[in-house]
Amino acid sequence: MKKWYTSSGNNSDVVMSTRIRLARNLHEYPFPARLDQKGETQVCEKVRDALFGGNSHMKDEFAYIKMDSLSETEAVALAEKHLISPEFASERAGRALILNKDESVSIMLCEEDHVRIQVMAPGLDMEGAYETADKIDTLLDSALGFAFDENLGYLTQCPTNLGTGMRASVMLHLPALTACGQIGKLASTVSKLGLTIRGSYGEGSETKGDFYQLSNQVTLGISEKAAMDNLKSITMQLVERERNLRKEMIGSAQIQDKIFRAYGVLKYSRVLSSAEFMELISLVRLGACEKLLDISQENISEVISAAQPASLILAKGENAETQQRDISRAELVRTKLG
Repeated sequence: MKKWYTSSGNNSDVVMSTRIRLARNLHEYPFPARLDQKGETQVCEKVRDALFGGNSHMKDEFAYIKMDSLSETEAVALAEKHLISPEFASERAGRALILNKDESVSIMLCEEDHVRIQVMAPGLDMEGAYETADKIDTLLDSALGFAFDENLGYLTQCPTNLGTGMRASVMLHLPALTACGQIGKLASTVSKLGLTIRGSYGEGSETKGDFYQLSNQVTLGISEKAAMDNLKSITMQLVERERNLRKEMIGSAQIQDKIFRAYGVLKYSRVLSSAEFMELISLVRLGACEKLLDISQENISEVISAAQPASLILAKGENAETQQRDISRAELVRTKLG
């Protein structure tokens, strides 16, 4: 089945994807930090039964995965695709994942909270992603009862998620703003508006290839709609600024040379590190979006996903050393971009 990240959506030249994540906890159990393994198992099973019980279409569409049944490489590969958090991948005992076939919906069980509902969509599609997340949220809440306070809203293990329990985010490709040195100023500006901009894997992650995650920080005293409207408004302002700067940049012979050189290296290299790949594919994506290169955004997104370290190891079926992975990455990229 075609995965969600191999599709493009609205404003996808700048906005690669949209994510809505809801943090929820069952009212009858302690937060995960105070939950023993027996309790974790019970929470996972209750959520599974609530989602699948009497819903045959759900059983057909979703898979229930015990995280300790996965190898470390398999779990990290899921994190590389943004389907789970890196923390969820590193500590798998007592945890479970519910994942649909096109990987647009993933539900982490017993991560920082009992339930983390995550919905991904290509391009800018906050309303569509939220609608799907809200349907799952409503179904589970009616069956299980989530911890909720009339004054505080949804109760979460981390106080920063109190209220809506919602984190809305967009994945942005900002090569022009980065090249012009505006990311630092941008980070300062959006923080005053209740948003934060980070590396593509969220808090504490490094920026790779001019890809960034912009998300809401405020969850208390604000509605889901207000939070999404604010994020969408700022996102569209960034889209306009990025596009205007790209128009100025793309006419430069030096910039065009960098783009075509990057394409040449990717197309003909025999050894390719992860860091070098991300730097070069960012330039190639810029060239593709500006019609300098005849490559689809969908193809580039598929290459980015497949070229990550753990995903490469799984594809090869062996725990390759770094040098062998770099050789395999170059082979993969040559094949996909050839």
